[in-house]
Amino acid sequence: MRTFGVEEELLIVDPETGQPVADVERILAVMGRPRDTEREFKLEQIEIQTAPARTHDEILGQLYRARRSVDQAARQVGARIAALGTSPLSAATHLSPGARFEQMADEYRLTSQEQLTCGLHVHTSVESPEEGIAVLDRIREWLPLLVAISANSPFWRGTNTGYASYRTQAWNRWPTSGPQELFGTVERYRELVESMVRTGAILDEGMVYFDARLSREHPTVEVRVADVCLDAADSALLAVLVRGLVETAAREAAEGKEPLGTPAALLRLAAWRASRSGLNGDLVHPLEQRPVRATDAVDALVAHVAPVLRESGELHWAERDLKALFQRGSGERAQRDAVIDGLELRAVVAAAVEATQKHDGGWDAGA
Repeated sequence: MRTFGVEEELLIVDPETGQPVADVERILAVMGRPRDTEREFKLEQIEIQTAPARTHDEILGQLYRARRSVDQAARQVGARIAALGTSPLSAATHLSPGARFEQMADEYRLTSQEQLTCGLHVHTSVESPEEGIAVLDRIREWLPLLVAISANSPFWRGTNTGYASYRTQAWNRWPTSGPQELFGTVERYRELVESMVRTGAILDEGMVYFDARLSREHPTVEVRVADVCLDAADSALLAVLVRGLVETAAREAAEGKEPLGTPAALLRLAAWRASRSGLNGDLVHPLEQRPVRATDAVDALVAHVAPVLRESGELHWAERDLKALFQRGSGERAQRDAVIDGLELRAVVAAAVEATQKHDGGWDAGA
């Protein structure tokens, strides 16, 4: 079974006002600067990273413990942690120190200034760069569904955006973000990346923000499309679905099955629809490129990865958890419900702070 791991970007907030606060350095100092917890582009964010795992329960247990640990440290400096894809409230943000970030701020101006989004990145091991490229070419059509499943960012700088995942819209302002055409070979992938850097429109390879890419630091494929999930259990579910996609794609490549090759322009439209609707309306069917009910689109995803999930013993609970997700809604619905109950956006943040620490009882987070 392939190993996989998760990176979650989390928002640091004032528990009274709900606004983002630039406390990452103080939180890291309280924690003793562990290797699996890092600052991000803005000082109002913090990233947690799981170690490579082989099971859903390993991932979920690590996420529970990491979220709790970071929140405990945040409390010591008068802040809290919220798993929100964007900040519901408007606030000034502060750039993390470093020459590279300063260059990005100078070059990308408003895009950089307003960049305060929190995503979920899933790394899945591959045997070689060649296998990684084969996987990237065969998972493209399925990635918009991960946007819908994870949608957790309906509010942006004090505004109800009308989107389930506005983080997707804000993030896609970066010049290299979004779906790509088929790569075909490692050489063509590397040539494209090198050509992008040579244009001068991006600073370096670290700014290659494809929806899915080969990791620069690990022998993994990194899928980067999802919002950070309000509930850690949803993050673990996304991770298992991504690993299922990677394993399925690798098997297809080994069997000589050609990738679908859907044009990137159509994939961008599918991602826009997922960002707009989440699980609340139609989505673009990944195989037929036509609008269908969200349940039908996600059912197609489950059917696609079912053989792999059945082998790993994960199919039953994945189907169960997806059914529950449709019933209660993603983080986007929870945020909207909090506004209805609380009448103001700071109620959204307060509810998210508590939901971020939610524990379903299936794991001992202190173990």
